[in-house]
Amino acid sequence: MSRPNMQQIADAMSTSRITVWKALNNRPGVSKELRKKIIEKSQEMGYQKAMYVNSDLEKTTQEQTPKTIAAVISRPESSIFWMQIIHQIAKELSKQGINLLYTYLPTYYKEGSNLPTTLTEPNLSGMIILNVYSVEFLQKLSQLPIPKVFLDTVPTLPFDKLNGDLLMIEGRSKVCDITLSIIDKGIKDIVFVGDIDYAQTNTDRFLGFKDAMSMRNIKINKERCLTDHIGLNTHYEEISKFLDKLNPFPEAIVCASDYIAHFIKRYCMENENEKTKNVIITGFDNNKEYVNVAESITTVNVQTDTLGKRLANKILFRLKNTDASYELSYVSSEILYCEPLLKDD
Repeated sequence: MSRPNMQQIADAMSTSRITVWKALNNRPGVSKELRKKIIEKSQEMGYQKAMYVNSDLEKTTQEQTPKTIAAVISRPESSIFWMQIIHQIAKELSKQGINLLYTYLPTYYKEGSNLPTTLTEPNLSGMIILNVYSVEFLQKLSQLPIPKVFLDTVPTLPFDKLNGDLLMIEGRSKVCDITLSIIDKGIKDIVFVGDIDYAQTNTDRFLGFKDAMSMRNIKINKERCLTDHIGLNTHYEEISKFLDKLNPFPEAIVCASDYIAHFIKRYCMENENEKTKNVIITGFDNNKEYVNVAESITTVNVQTDTLGKRLANKILFRLKNTDASYELSYVSSEILYCEPLLKDD
């Protein structure tokens, strides 16, 4: 009778081949209980390598070696918003004696680019991916055989292609409510600004805008919305060029983020007239580092500390439950209304 292979062991255990490989090679990403069961089953089936595995020694080694989780990020300098999330992740993981390794990726993928070697080392237990919006890099990350948790993704790489858990900031219903509050003020000339292909969250927010306009039977003039690609270092120039062409100037502008909103506010201040002075601008994130719109526009209060805690808890769960089905979850946030959209209590 021929000796079994890893796939046969995996089938007998109702698990994956990669999980068996990790267990027999003392790699991170497999719980102690499951590792012990795989080793015992492998020995029972006569798998040669398992004969030399001492499960007690493996347990001791695993307990003595501190785990390391990578925080995979891009554009770390762009926003305090992201750093607040990462800081909270580090705090939560440190309570469990887990190290957080900051790993930076370029914003844009270049042909032939590879992931940093730190992401393929055997002592890495898992990773949390946030602020990465390159489909090529996301694809490469999704192929790594370790536990992964993503915050947001891109429309061309949906949840079922990530091979990991996905946490999303719910925005469709919130932007819908914000847009409805504008329409209910008697305003119909409303435009949307935000690159909807950049992130799934941006797509969702645009869908919320469309939902509200449809509910009030208002047709969207696509030429009066800026939803195409916006260059990373040319936001103000491109947004200004777009706004220059709007005639008449809109009564309200719904923005995909406070980051976008602060550029529009700057344009309106530098080109002040009766129209730009009175335009309603709304945002998303409640990002207080953009001082020209902070606490002065209607936005959505994304709680960065809560996001950090949720991401940390998700990777901790994934480390202990490597074979659990992947999870897609949404975090909802409160709308912070400002004049002239302020709601009565």
